[in-house]
Amino acid sequence: MPAKVYTDKDANPAVLKNKTLAVLGFGSQGHAHALNLKESGHHVIIGLYEGSKSIPVAKEKGFEVYPTAEAVRRADVIFVAIPDTKQPSAYERDIAPNLTKGKTLLFSHGFAIHFKTVVPPKDVDVILVAPKGPGHIVRRQYTEGKGVPALIAVYQNPSRGAKKVALAWAHGIGGTRAGVLETTFKEETETDLFGEQTVLCGGASALVQAGFETLVEAGYAPEMAYFECLHELKLIVDLMNEAGISGMRFSISETAKWGDVSVGPKIIDASVKKRMKAALKDIQSGKFAKNWVKEYQTGYKQYNALLKQGEQHSIEKTGARLRGLMPWMKKRSIKGAQAAY
Repeated sequence: MPAKVYTDKDANPAVLKNKTLAVLGFGSQGHAHALNLKESGHHVIIGLYEGSKSIPVAKEKGFEVYPTAEAVRRADVIFVAIPDTKQPSAYERDIAPNLTKGKTLLFSHGFAIHFKTVVPPKDVDVILVAPKGPGHIVRRQYTEGKGVPALIAVYQNPSRGAKKVALAWAHGIGGTRAGVLETTFKEETETDLFGEQTVLCGGASALVQAGFETLVEAGYAPEMAYFECLHELKLIVDLMNEAGISGMRFSISETAKWGDVSVGPKIIDASVKKRMKAALKDIQSGKFAKNWVKEYQTGYKQYNALLKQGEQHSIEKTGARLRGLMPWMKKRSIKGAQAAY
């Protein structure tokens, strides 16, 4: 049976009336949730660590900004919009000492709760509201009167009203405009990590780089390789997003379709799926989480080395030059960029 899709009519915004909603962090998801909820008529405050570069940004947007601990004390619902790696220390230092019975902890990703890097007391509700899109899209869609589909989940429910709060929050950020599905912290965390690692980020970037390298090593111009293996990928993904894989195939040439169905499965073959299953097993067993926690606790050495290696790939130099020839394309610089929280 298909899962129930919750929409605006299933949410009661009044559940959040007279409540103070604290957003801890003002990065990608944090700023989007905060602004959308505020414009939906809710009382939102921001919690940030001392010296955060986001403090003047949040104030300029009209928010009351408090130190994280004070924001937790003042709030009824606390959205932990802090990176997974920073949540355990922030929780121990600022959140846990100020949690009292009846408050609600809200997350947009289940990592910390599912893998128990954060263990909340039993007398608080713990919920998840996870838009299926980055924060800037959550914000933009809301301002256009639309929304990004979202997931909700309930981990602890001593108040017996946790799901209503999750739906009201999803409504406030625009999620119920597009449709909300109910899941569990376990399912959201494991599927999210799997998608990132094997398809959306890890799989796609490795496939693009391998295709680029194959053409360049065969003597073709790097500019041609860039267009064929990276630039046009967005066009194909947009078609898939709008109409599914079959819809994408409807929009491409017969030659492209034949190459798709006859050659694609030889590239992404049973051996790839076997390795995908191994990656999923590492996620399910907690091995990936354990290794990731160890990586950030020991100073991100391998993480930083691998990122630097990726930045030095020749596709980046070729791409930067070609994107410079496209004035219509929004440019993003990663130099010195860091997720704010």
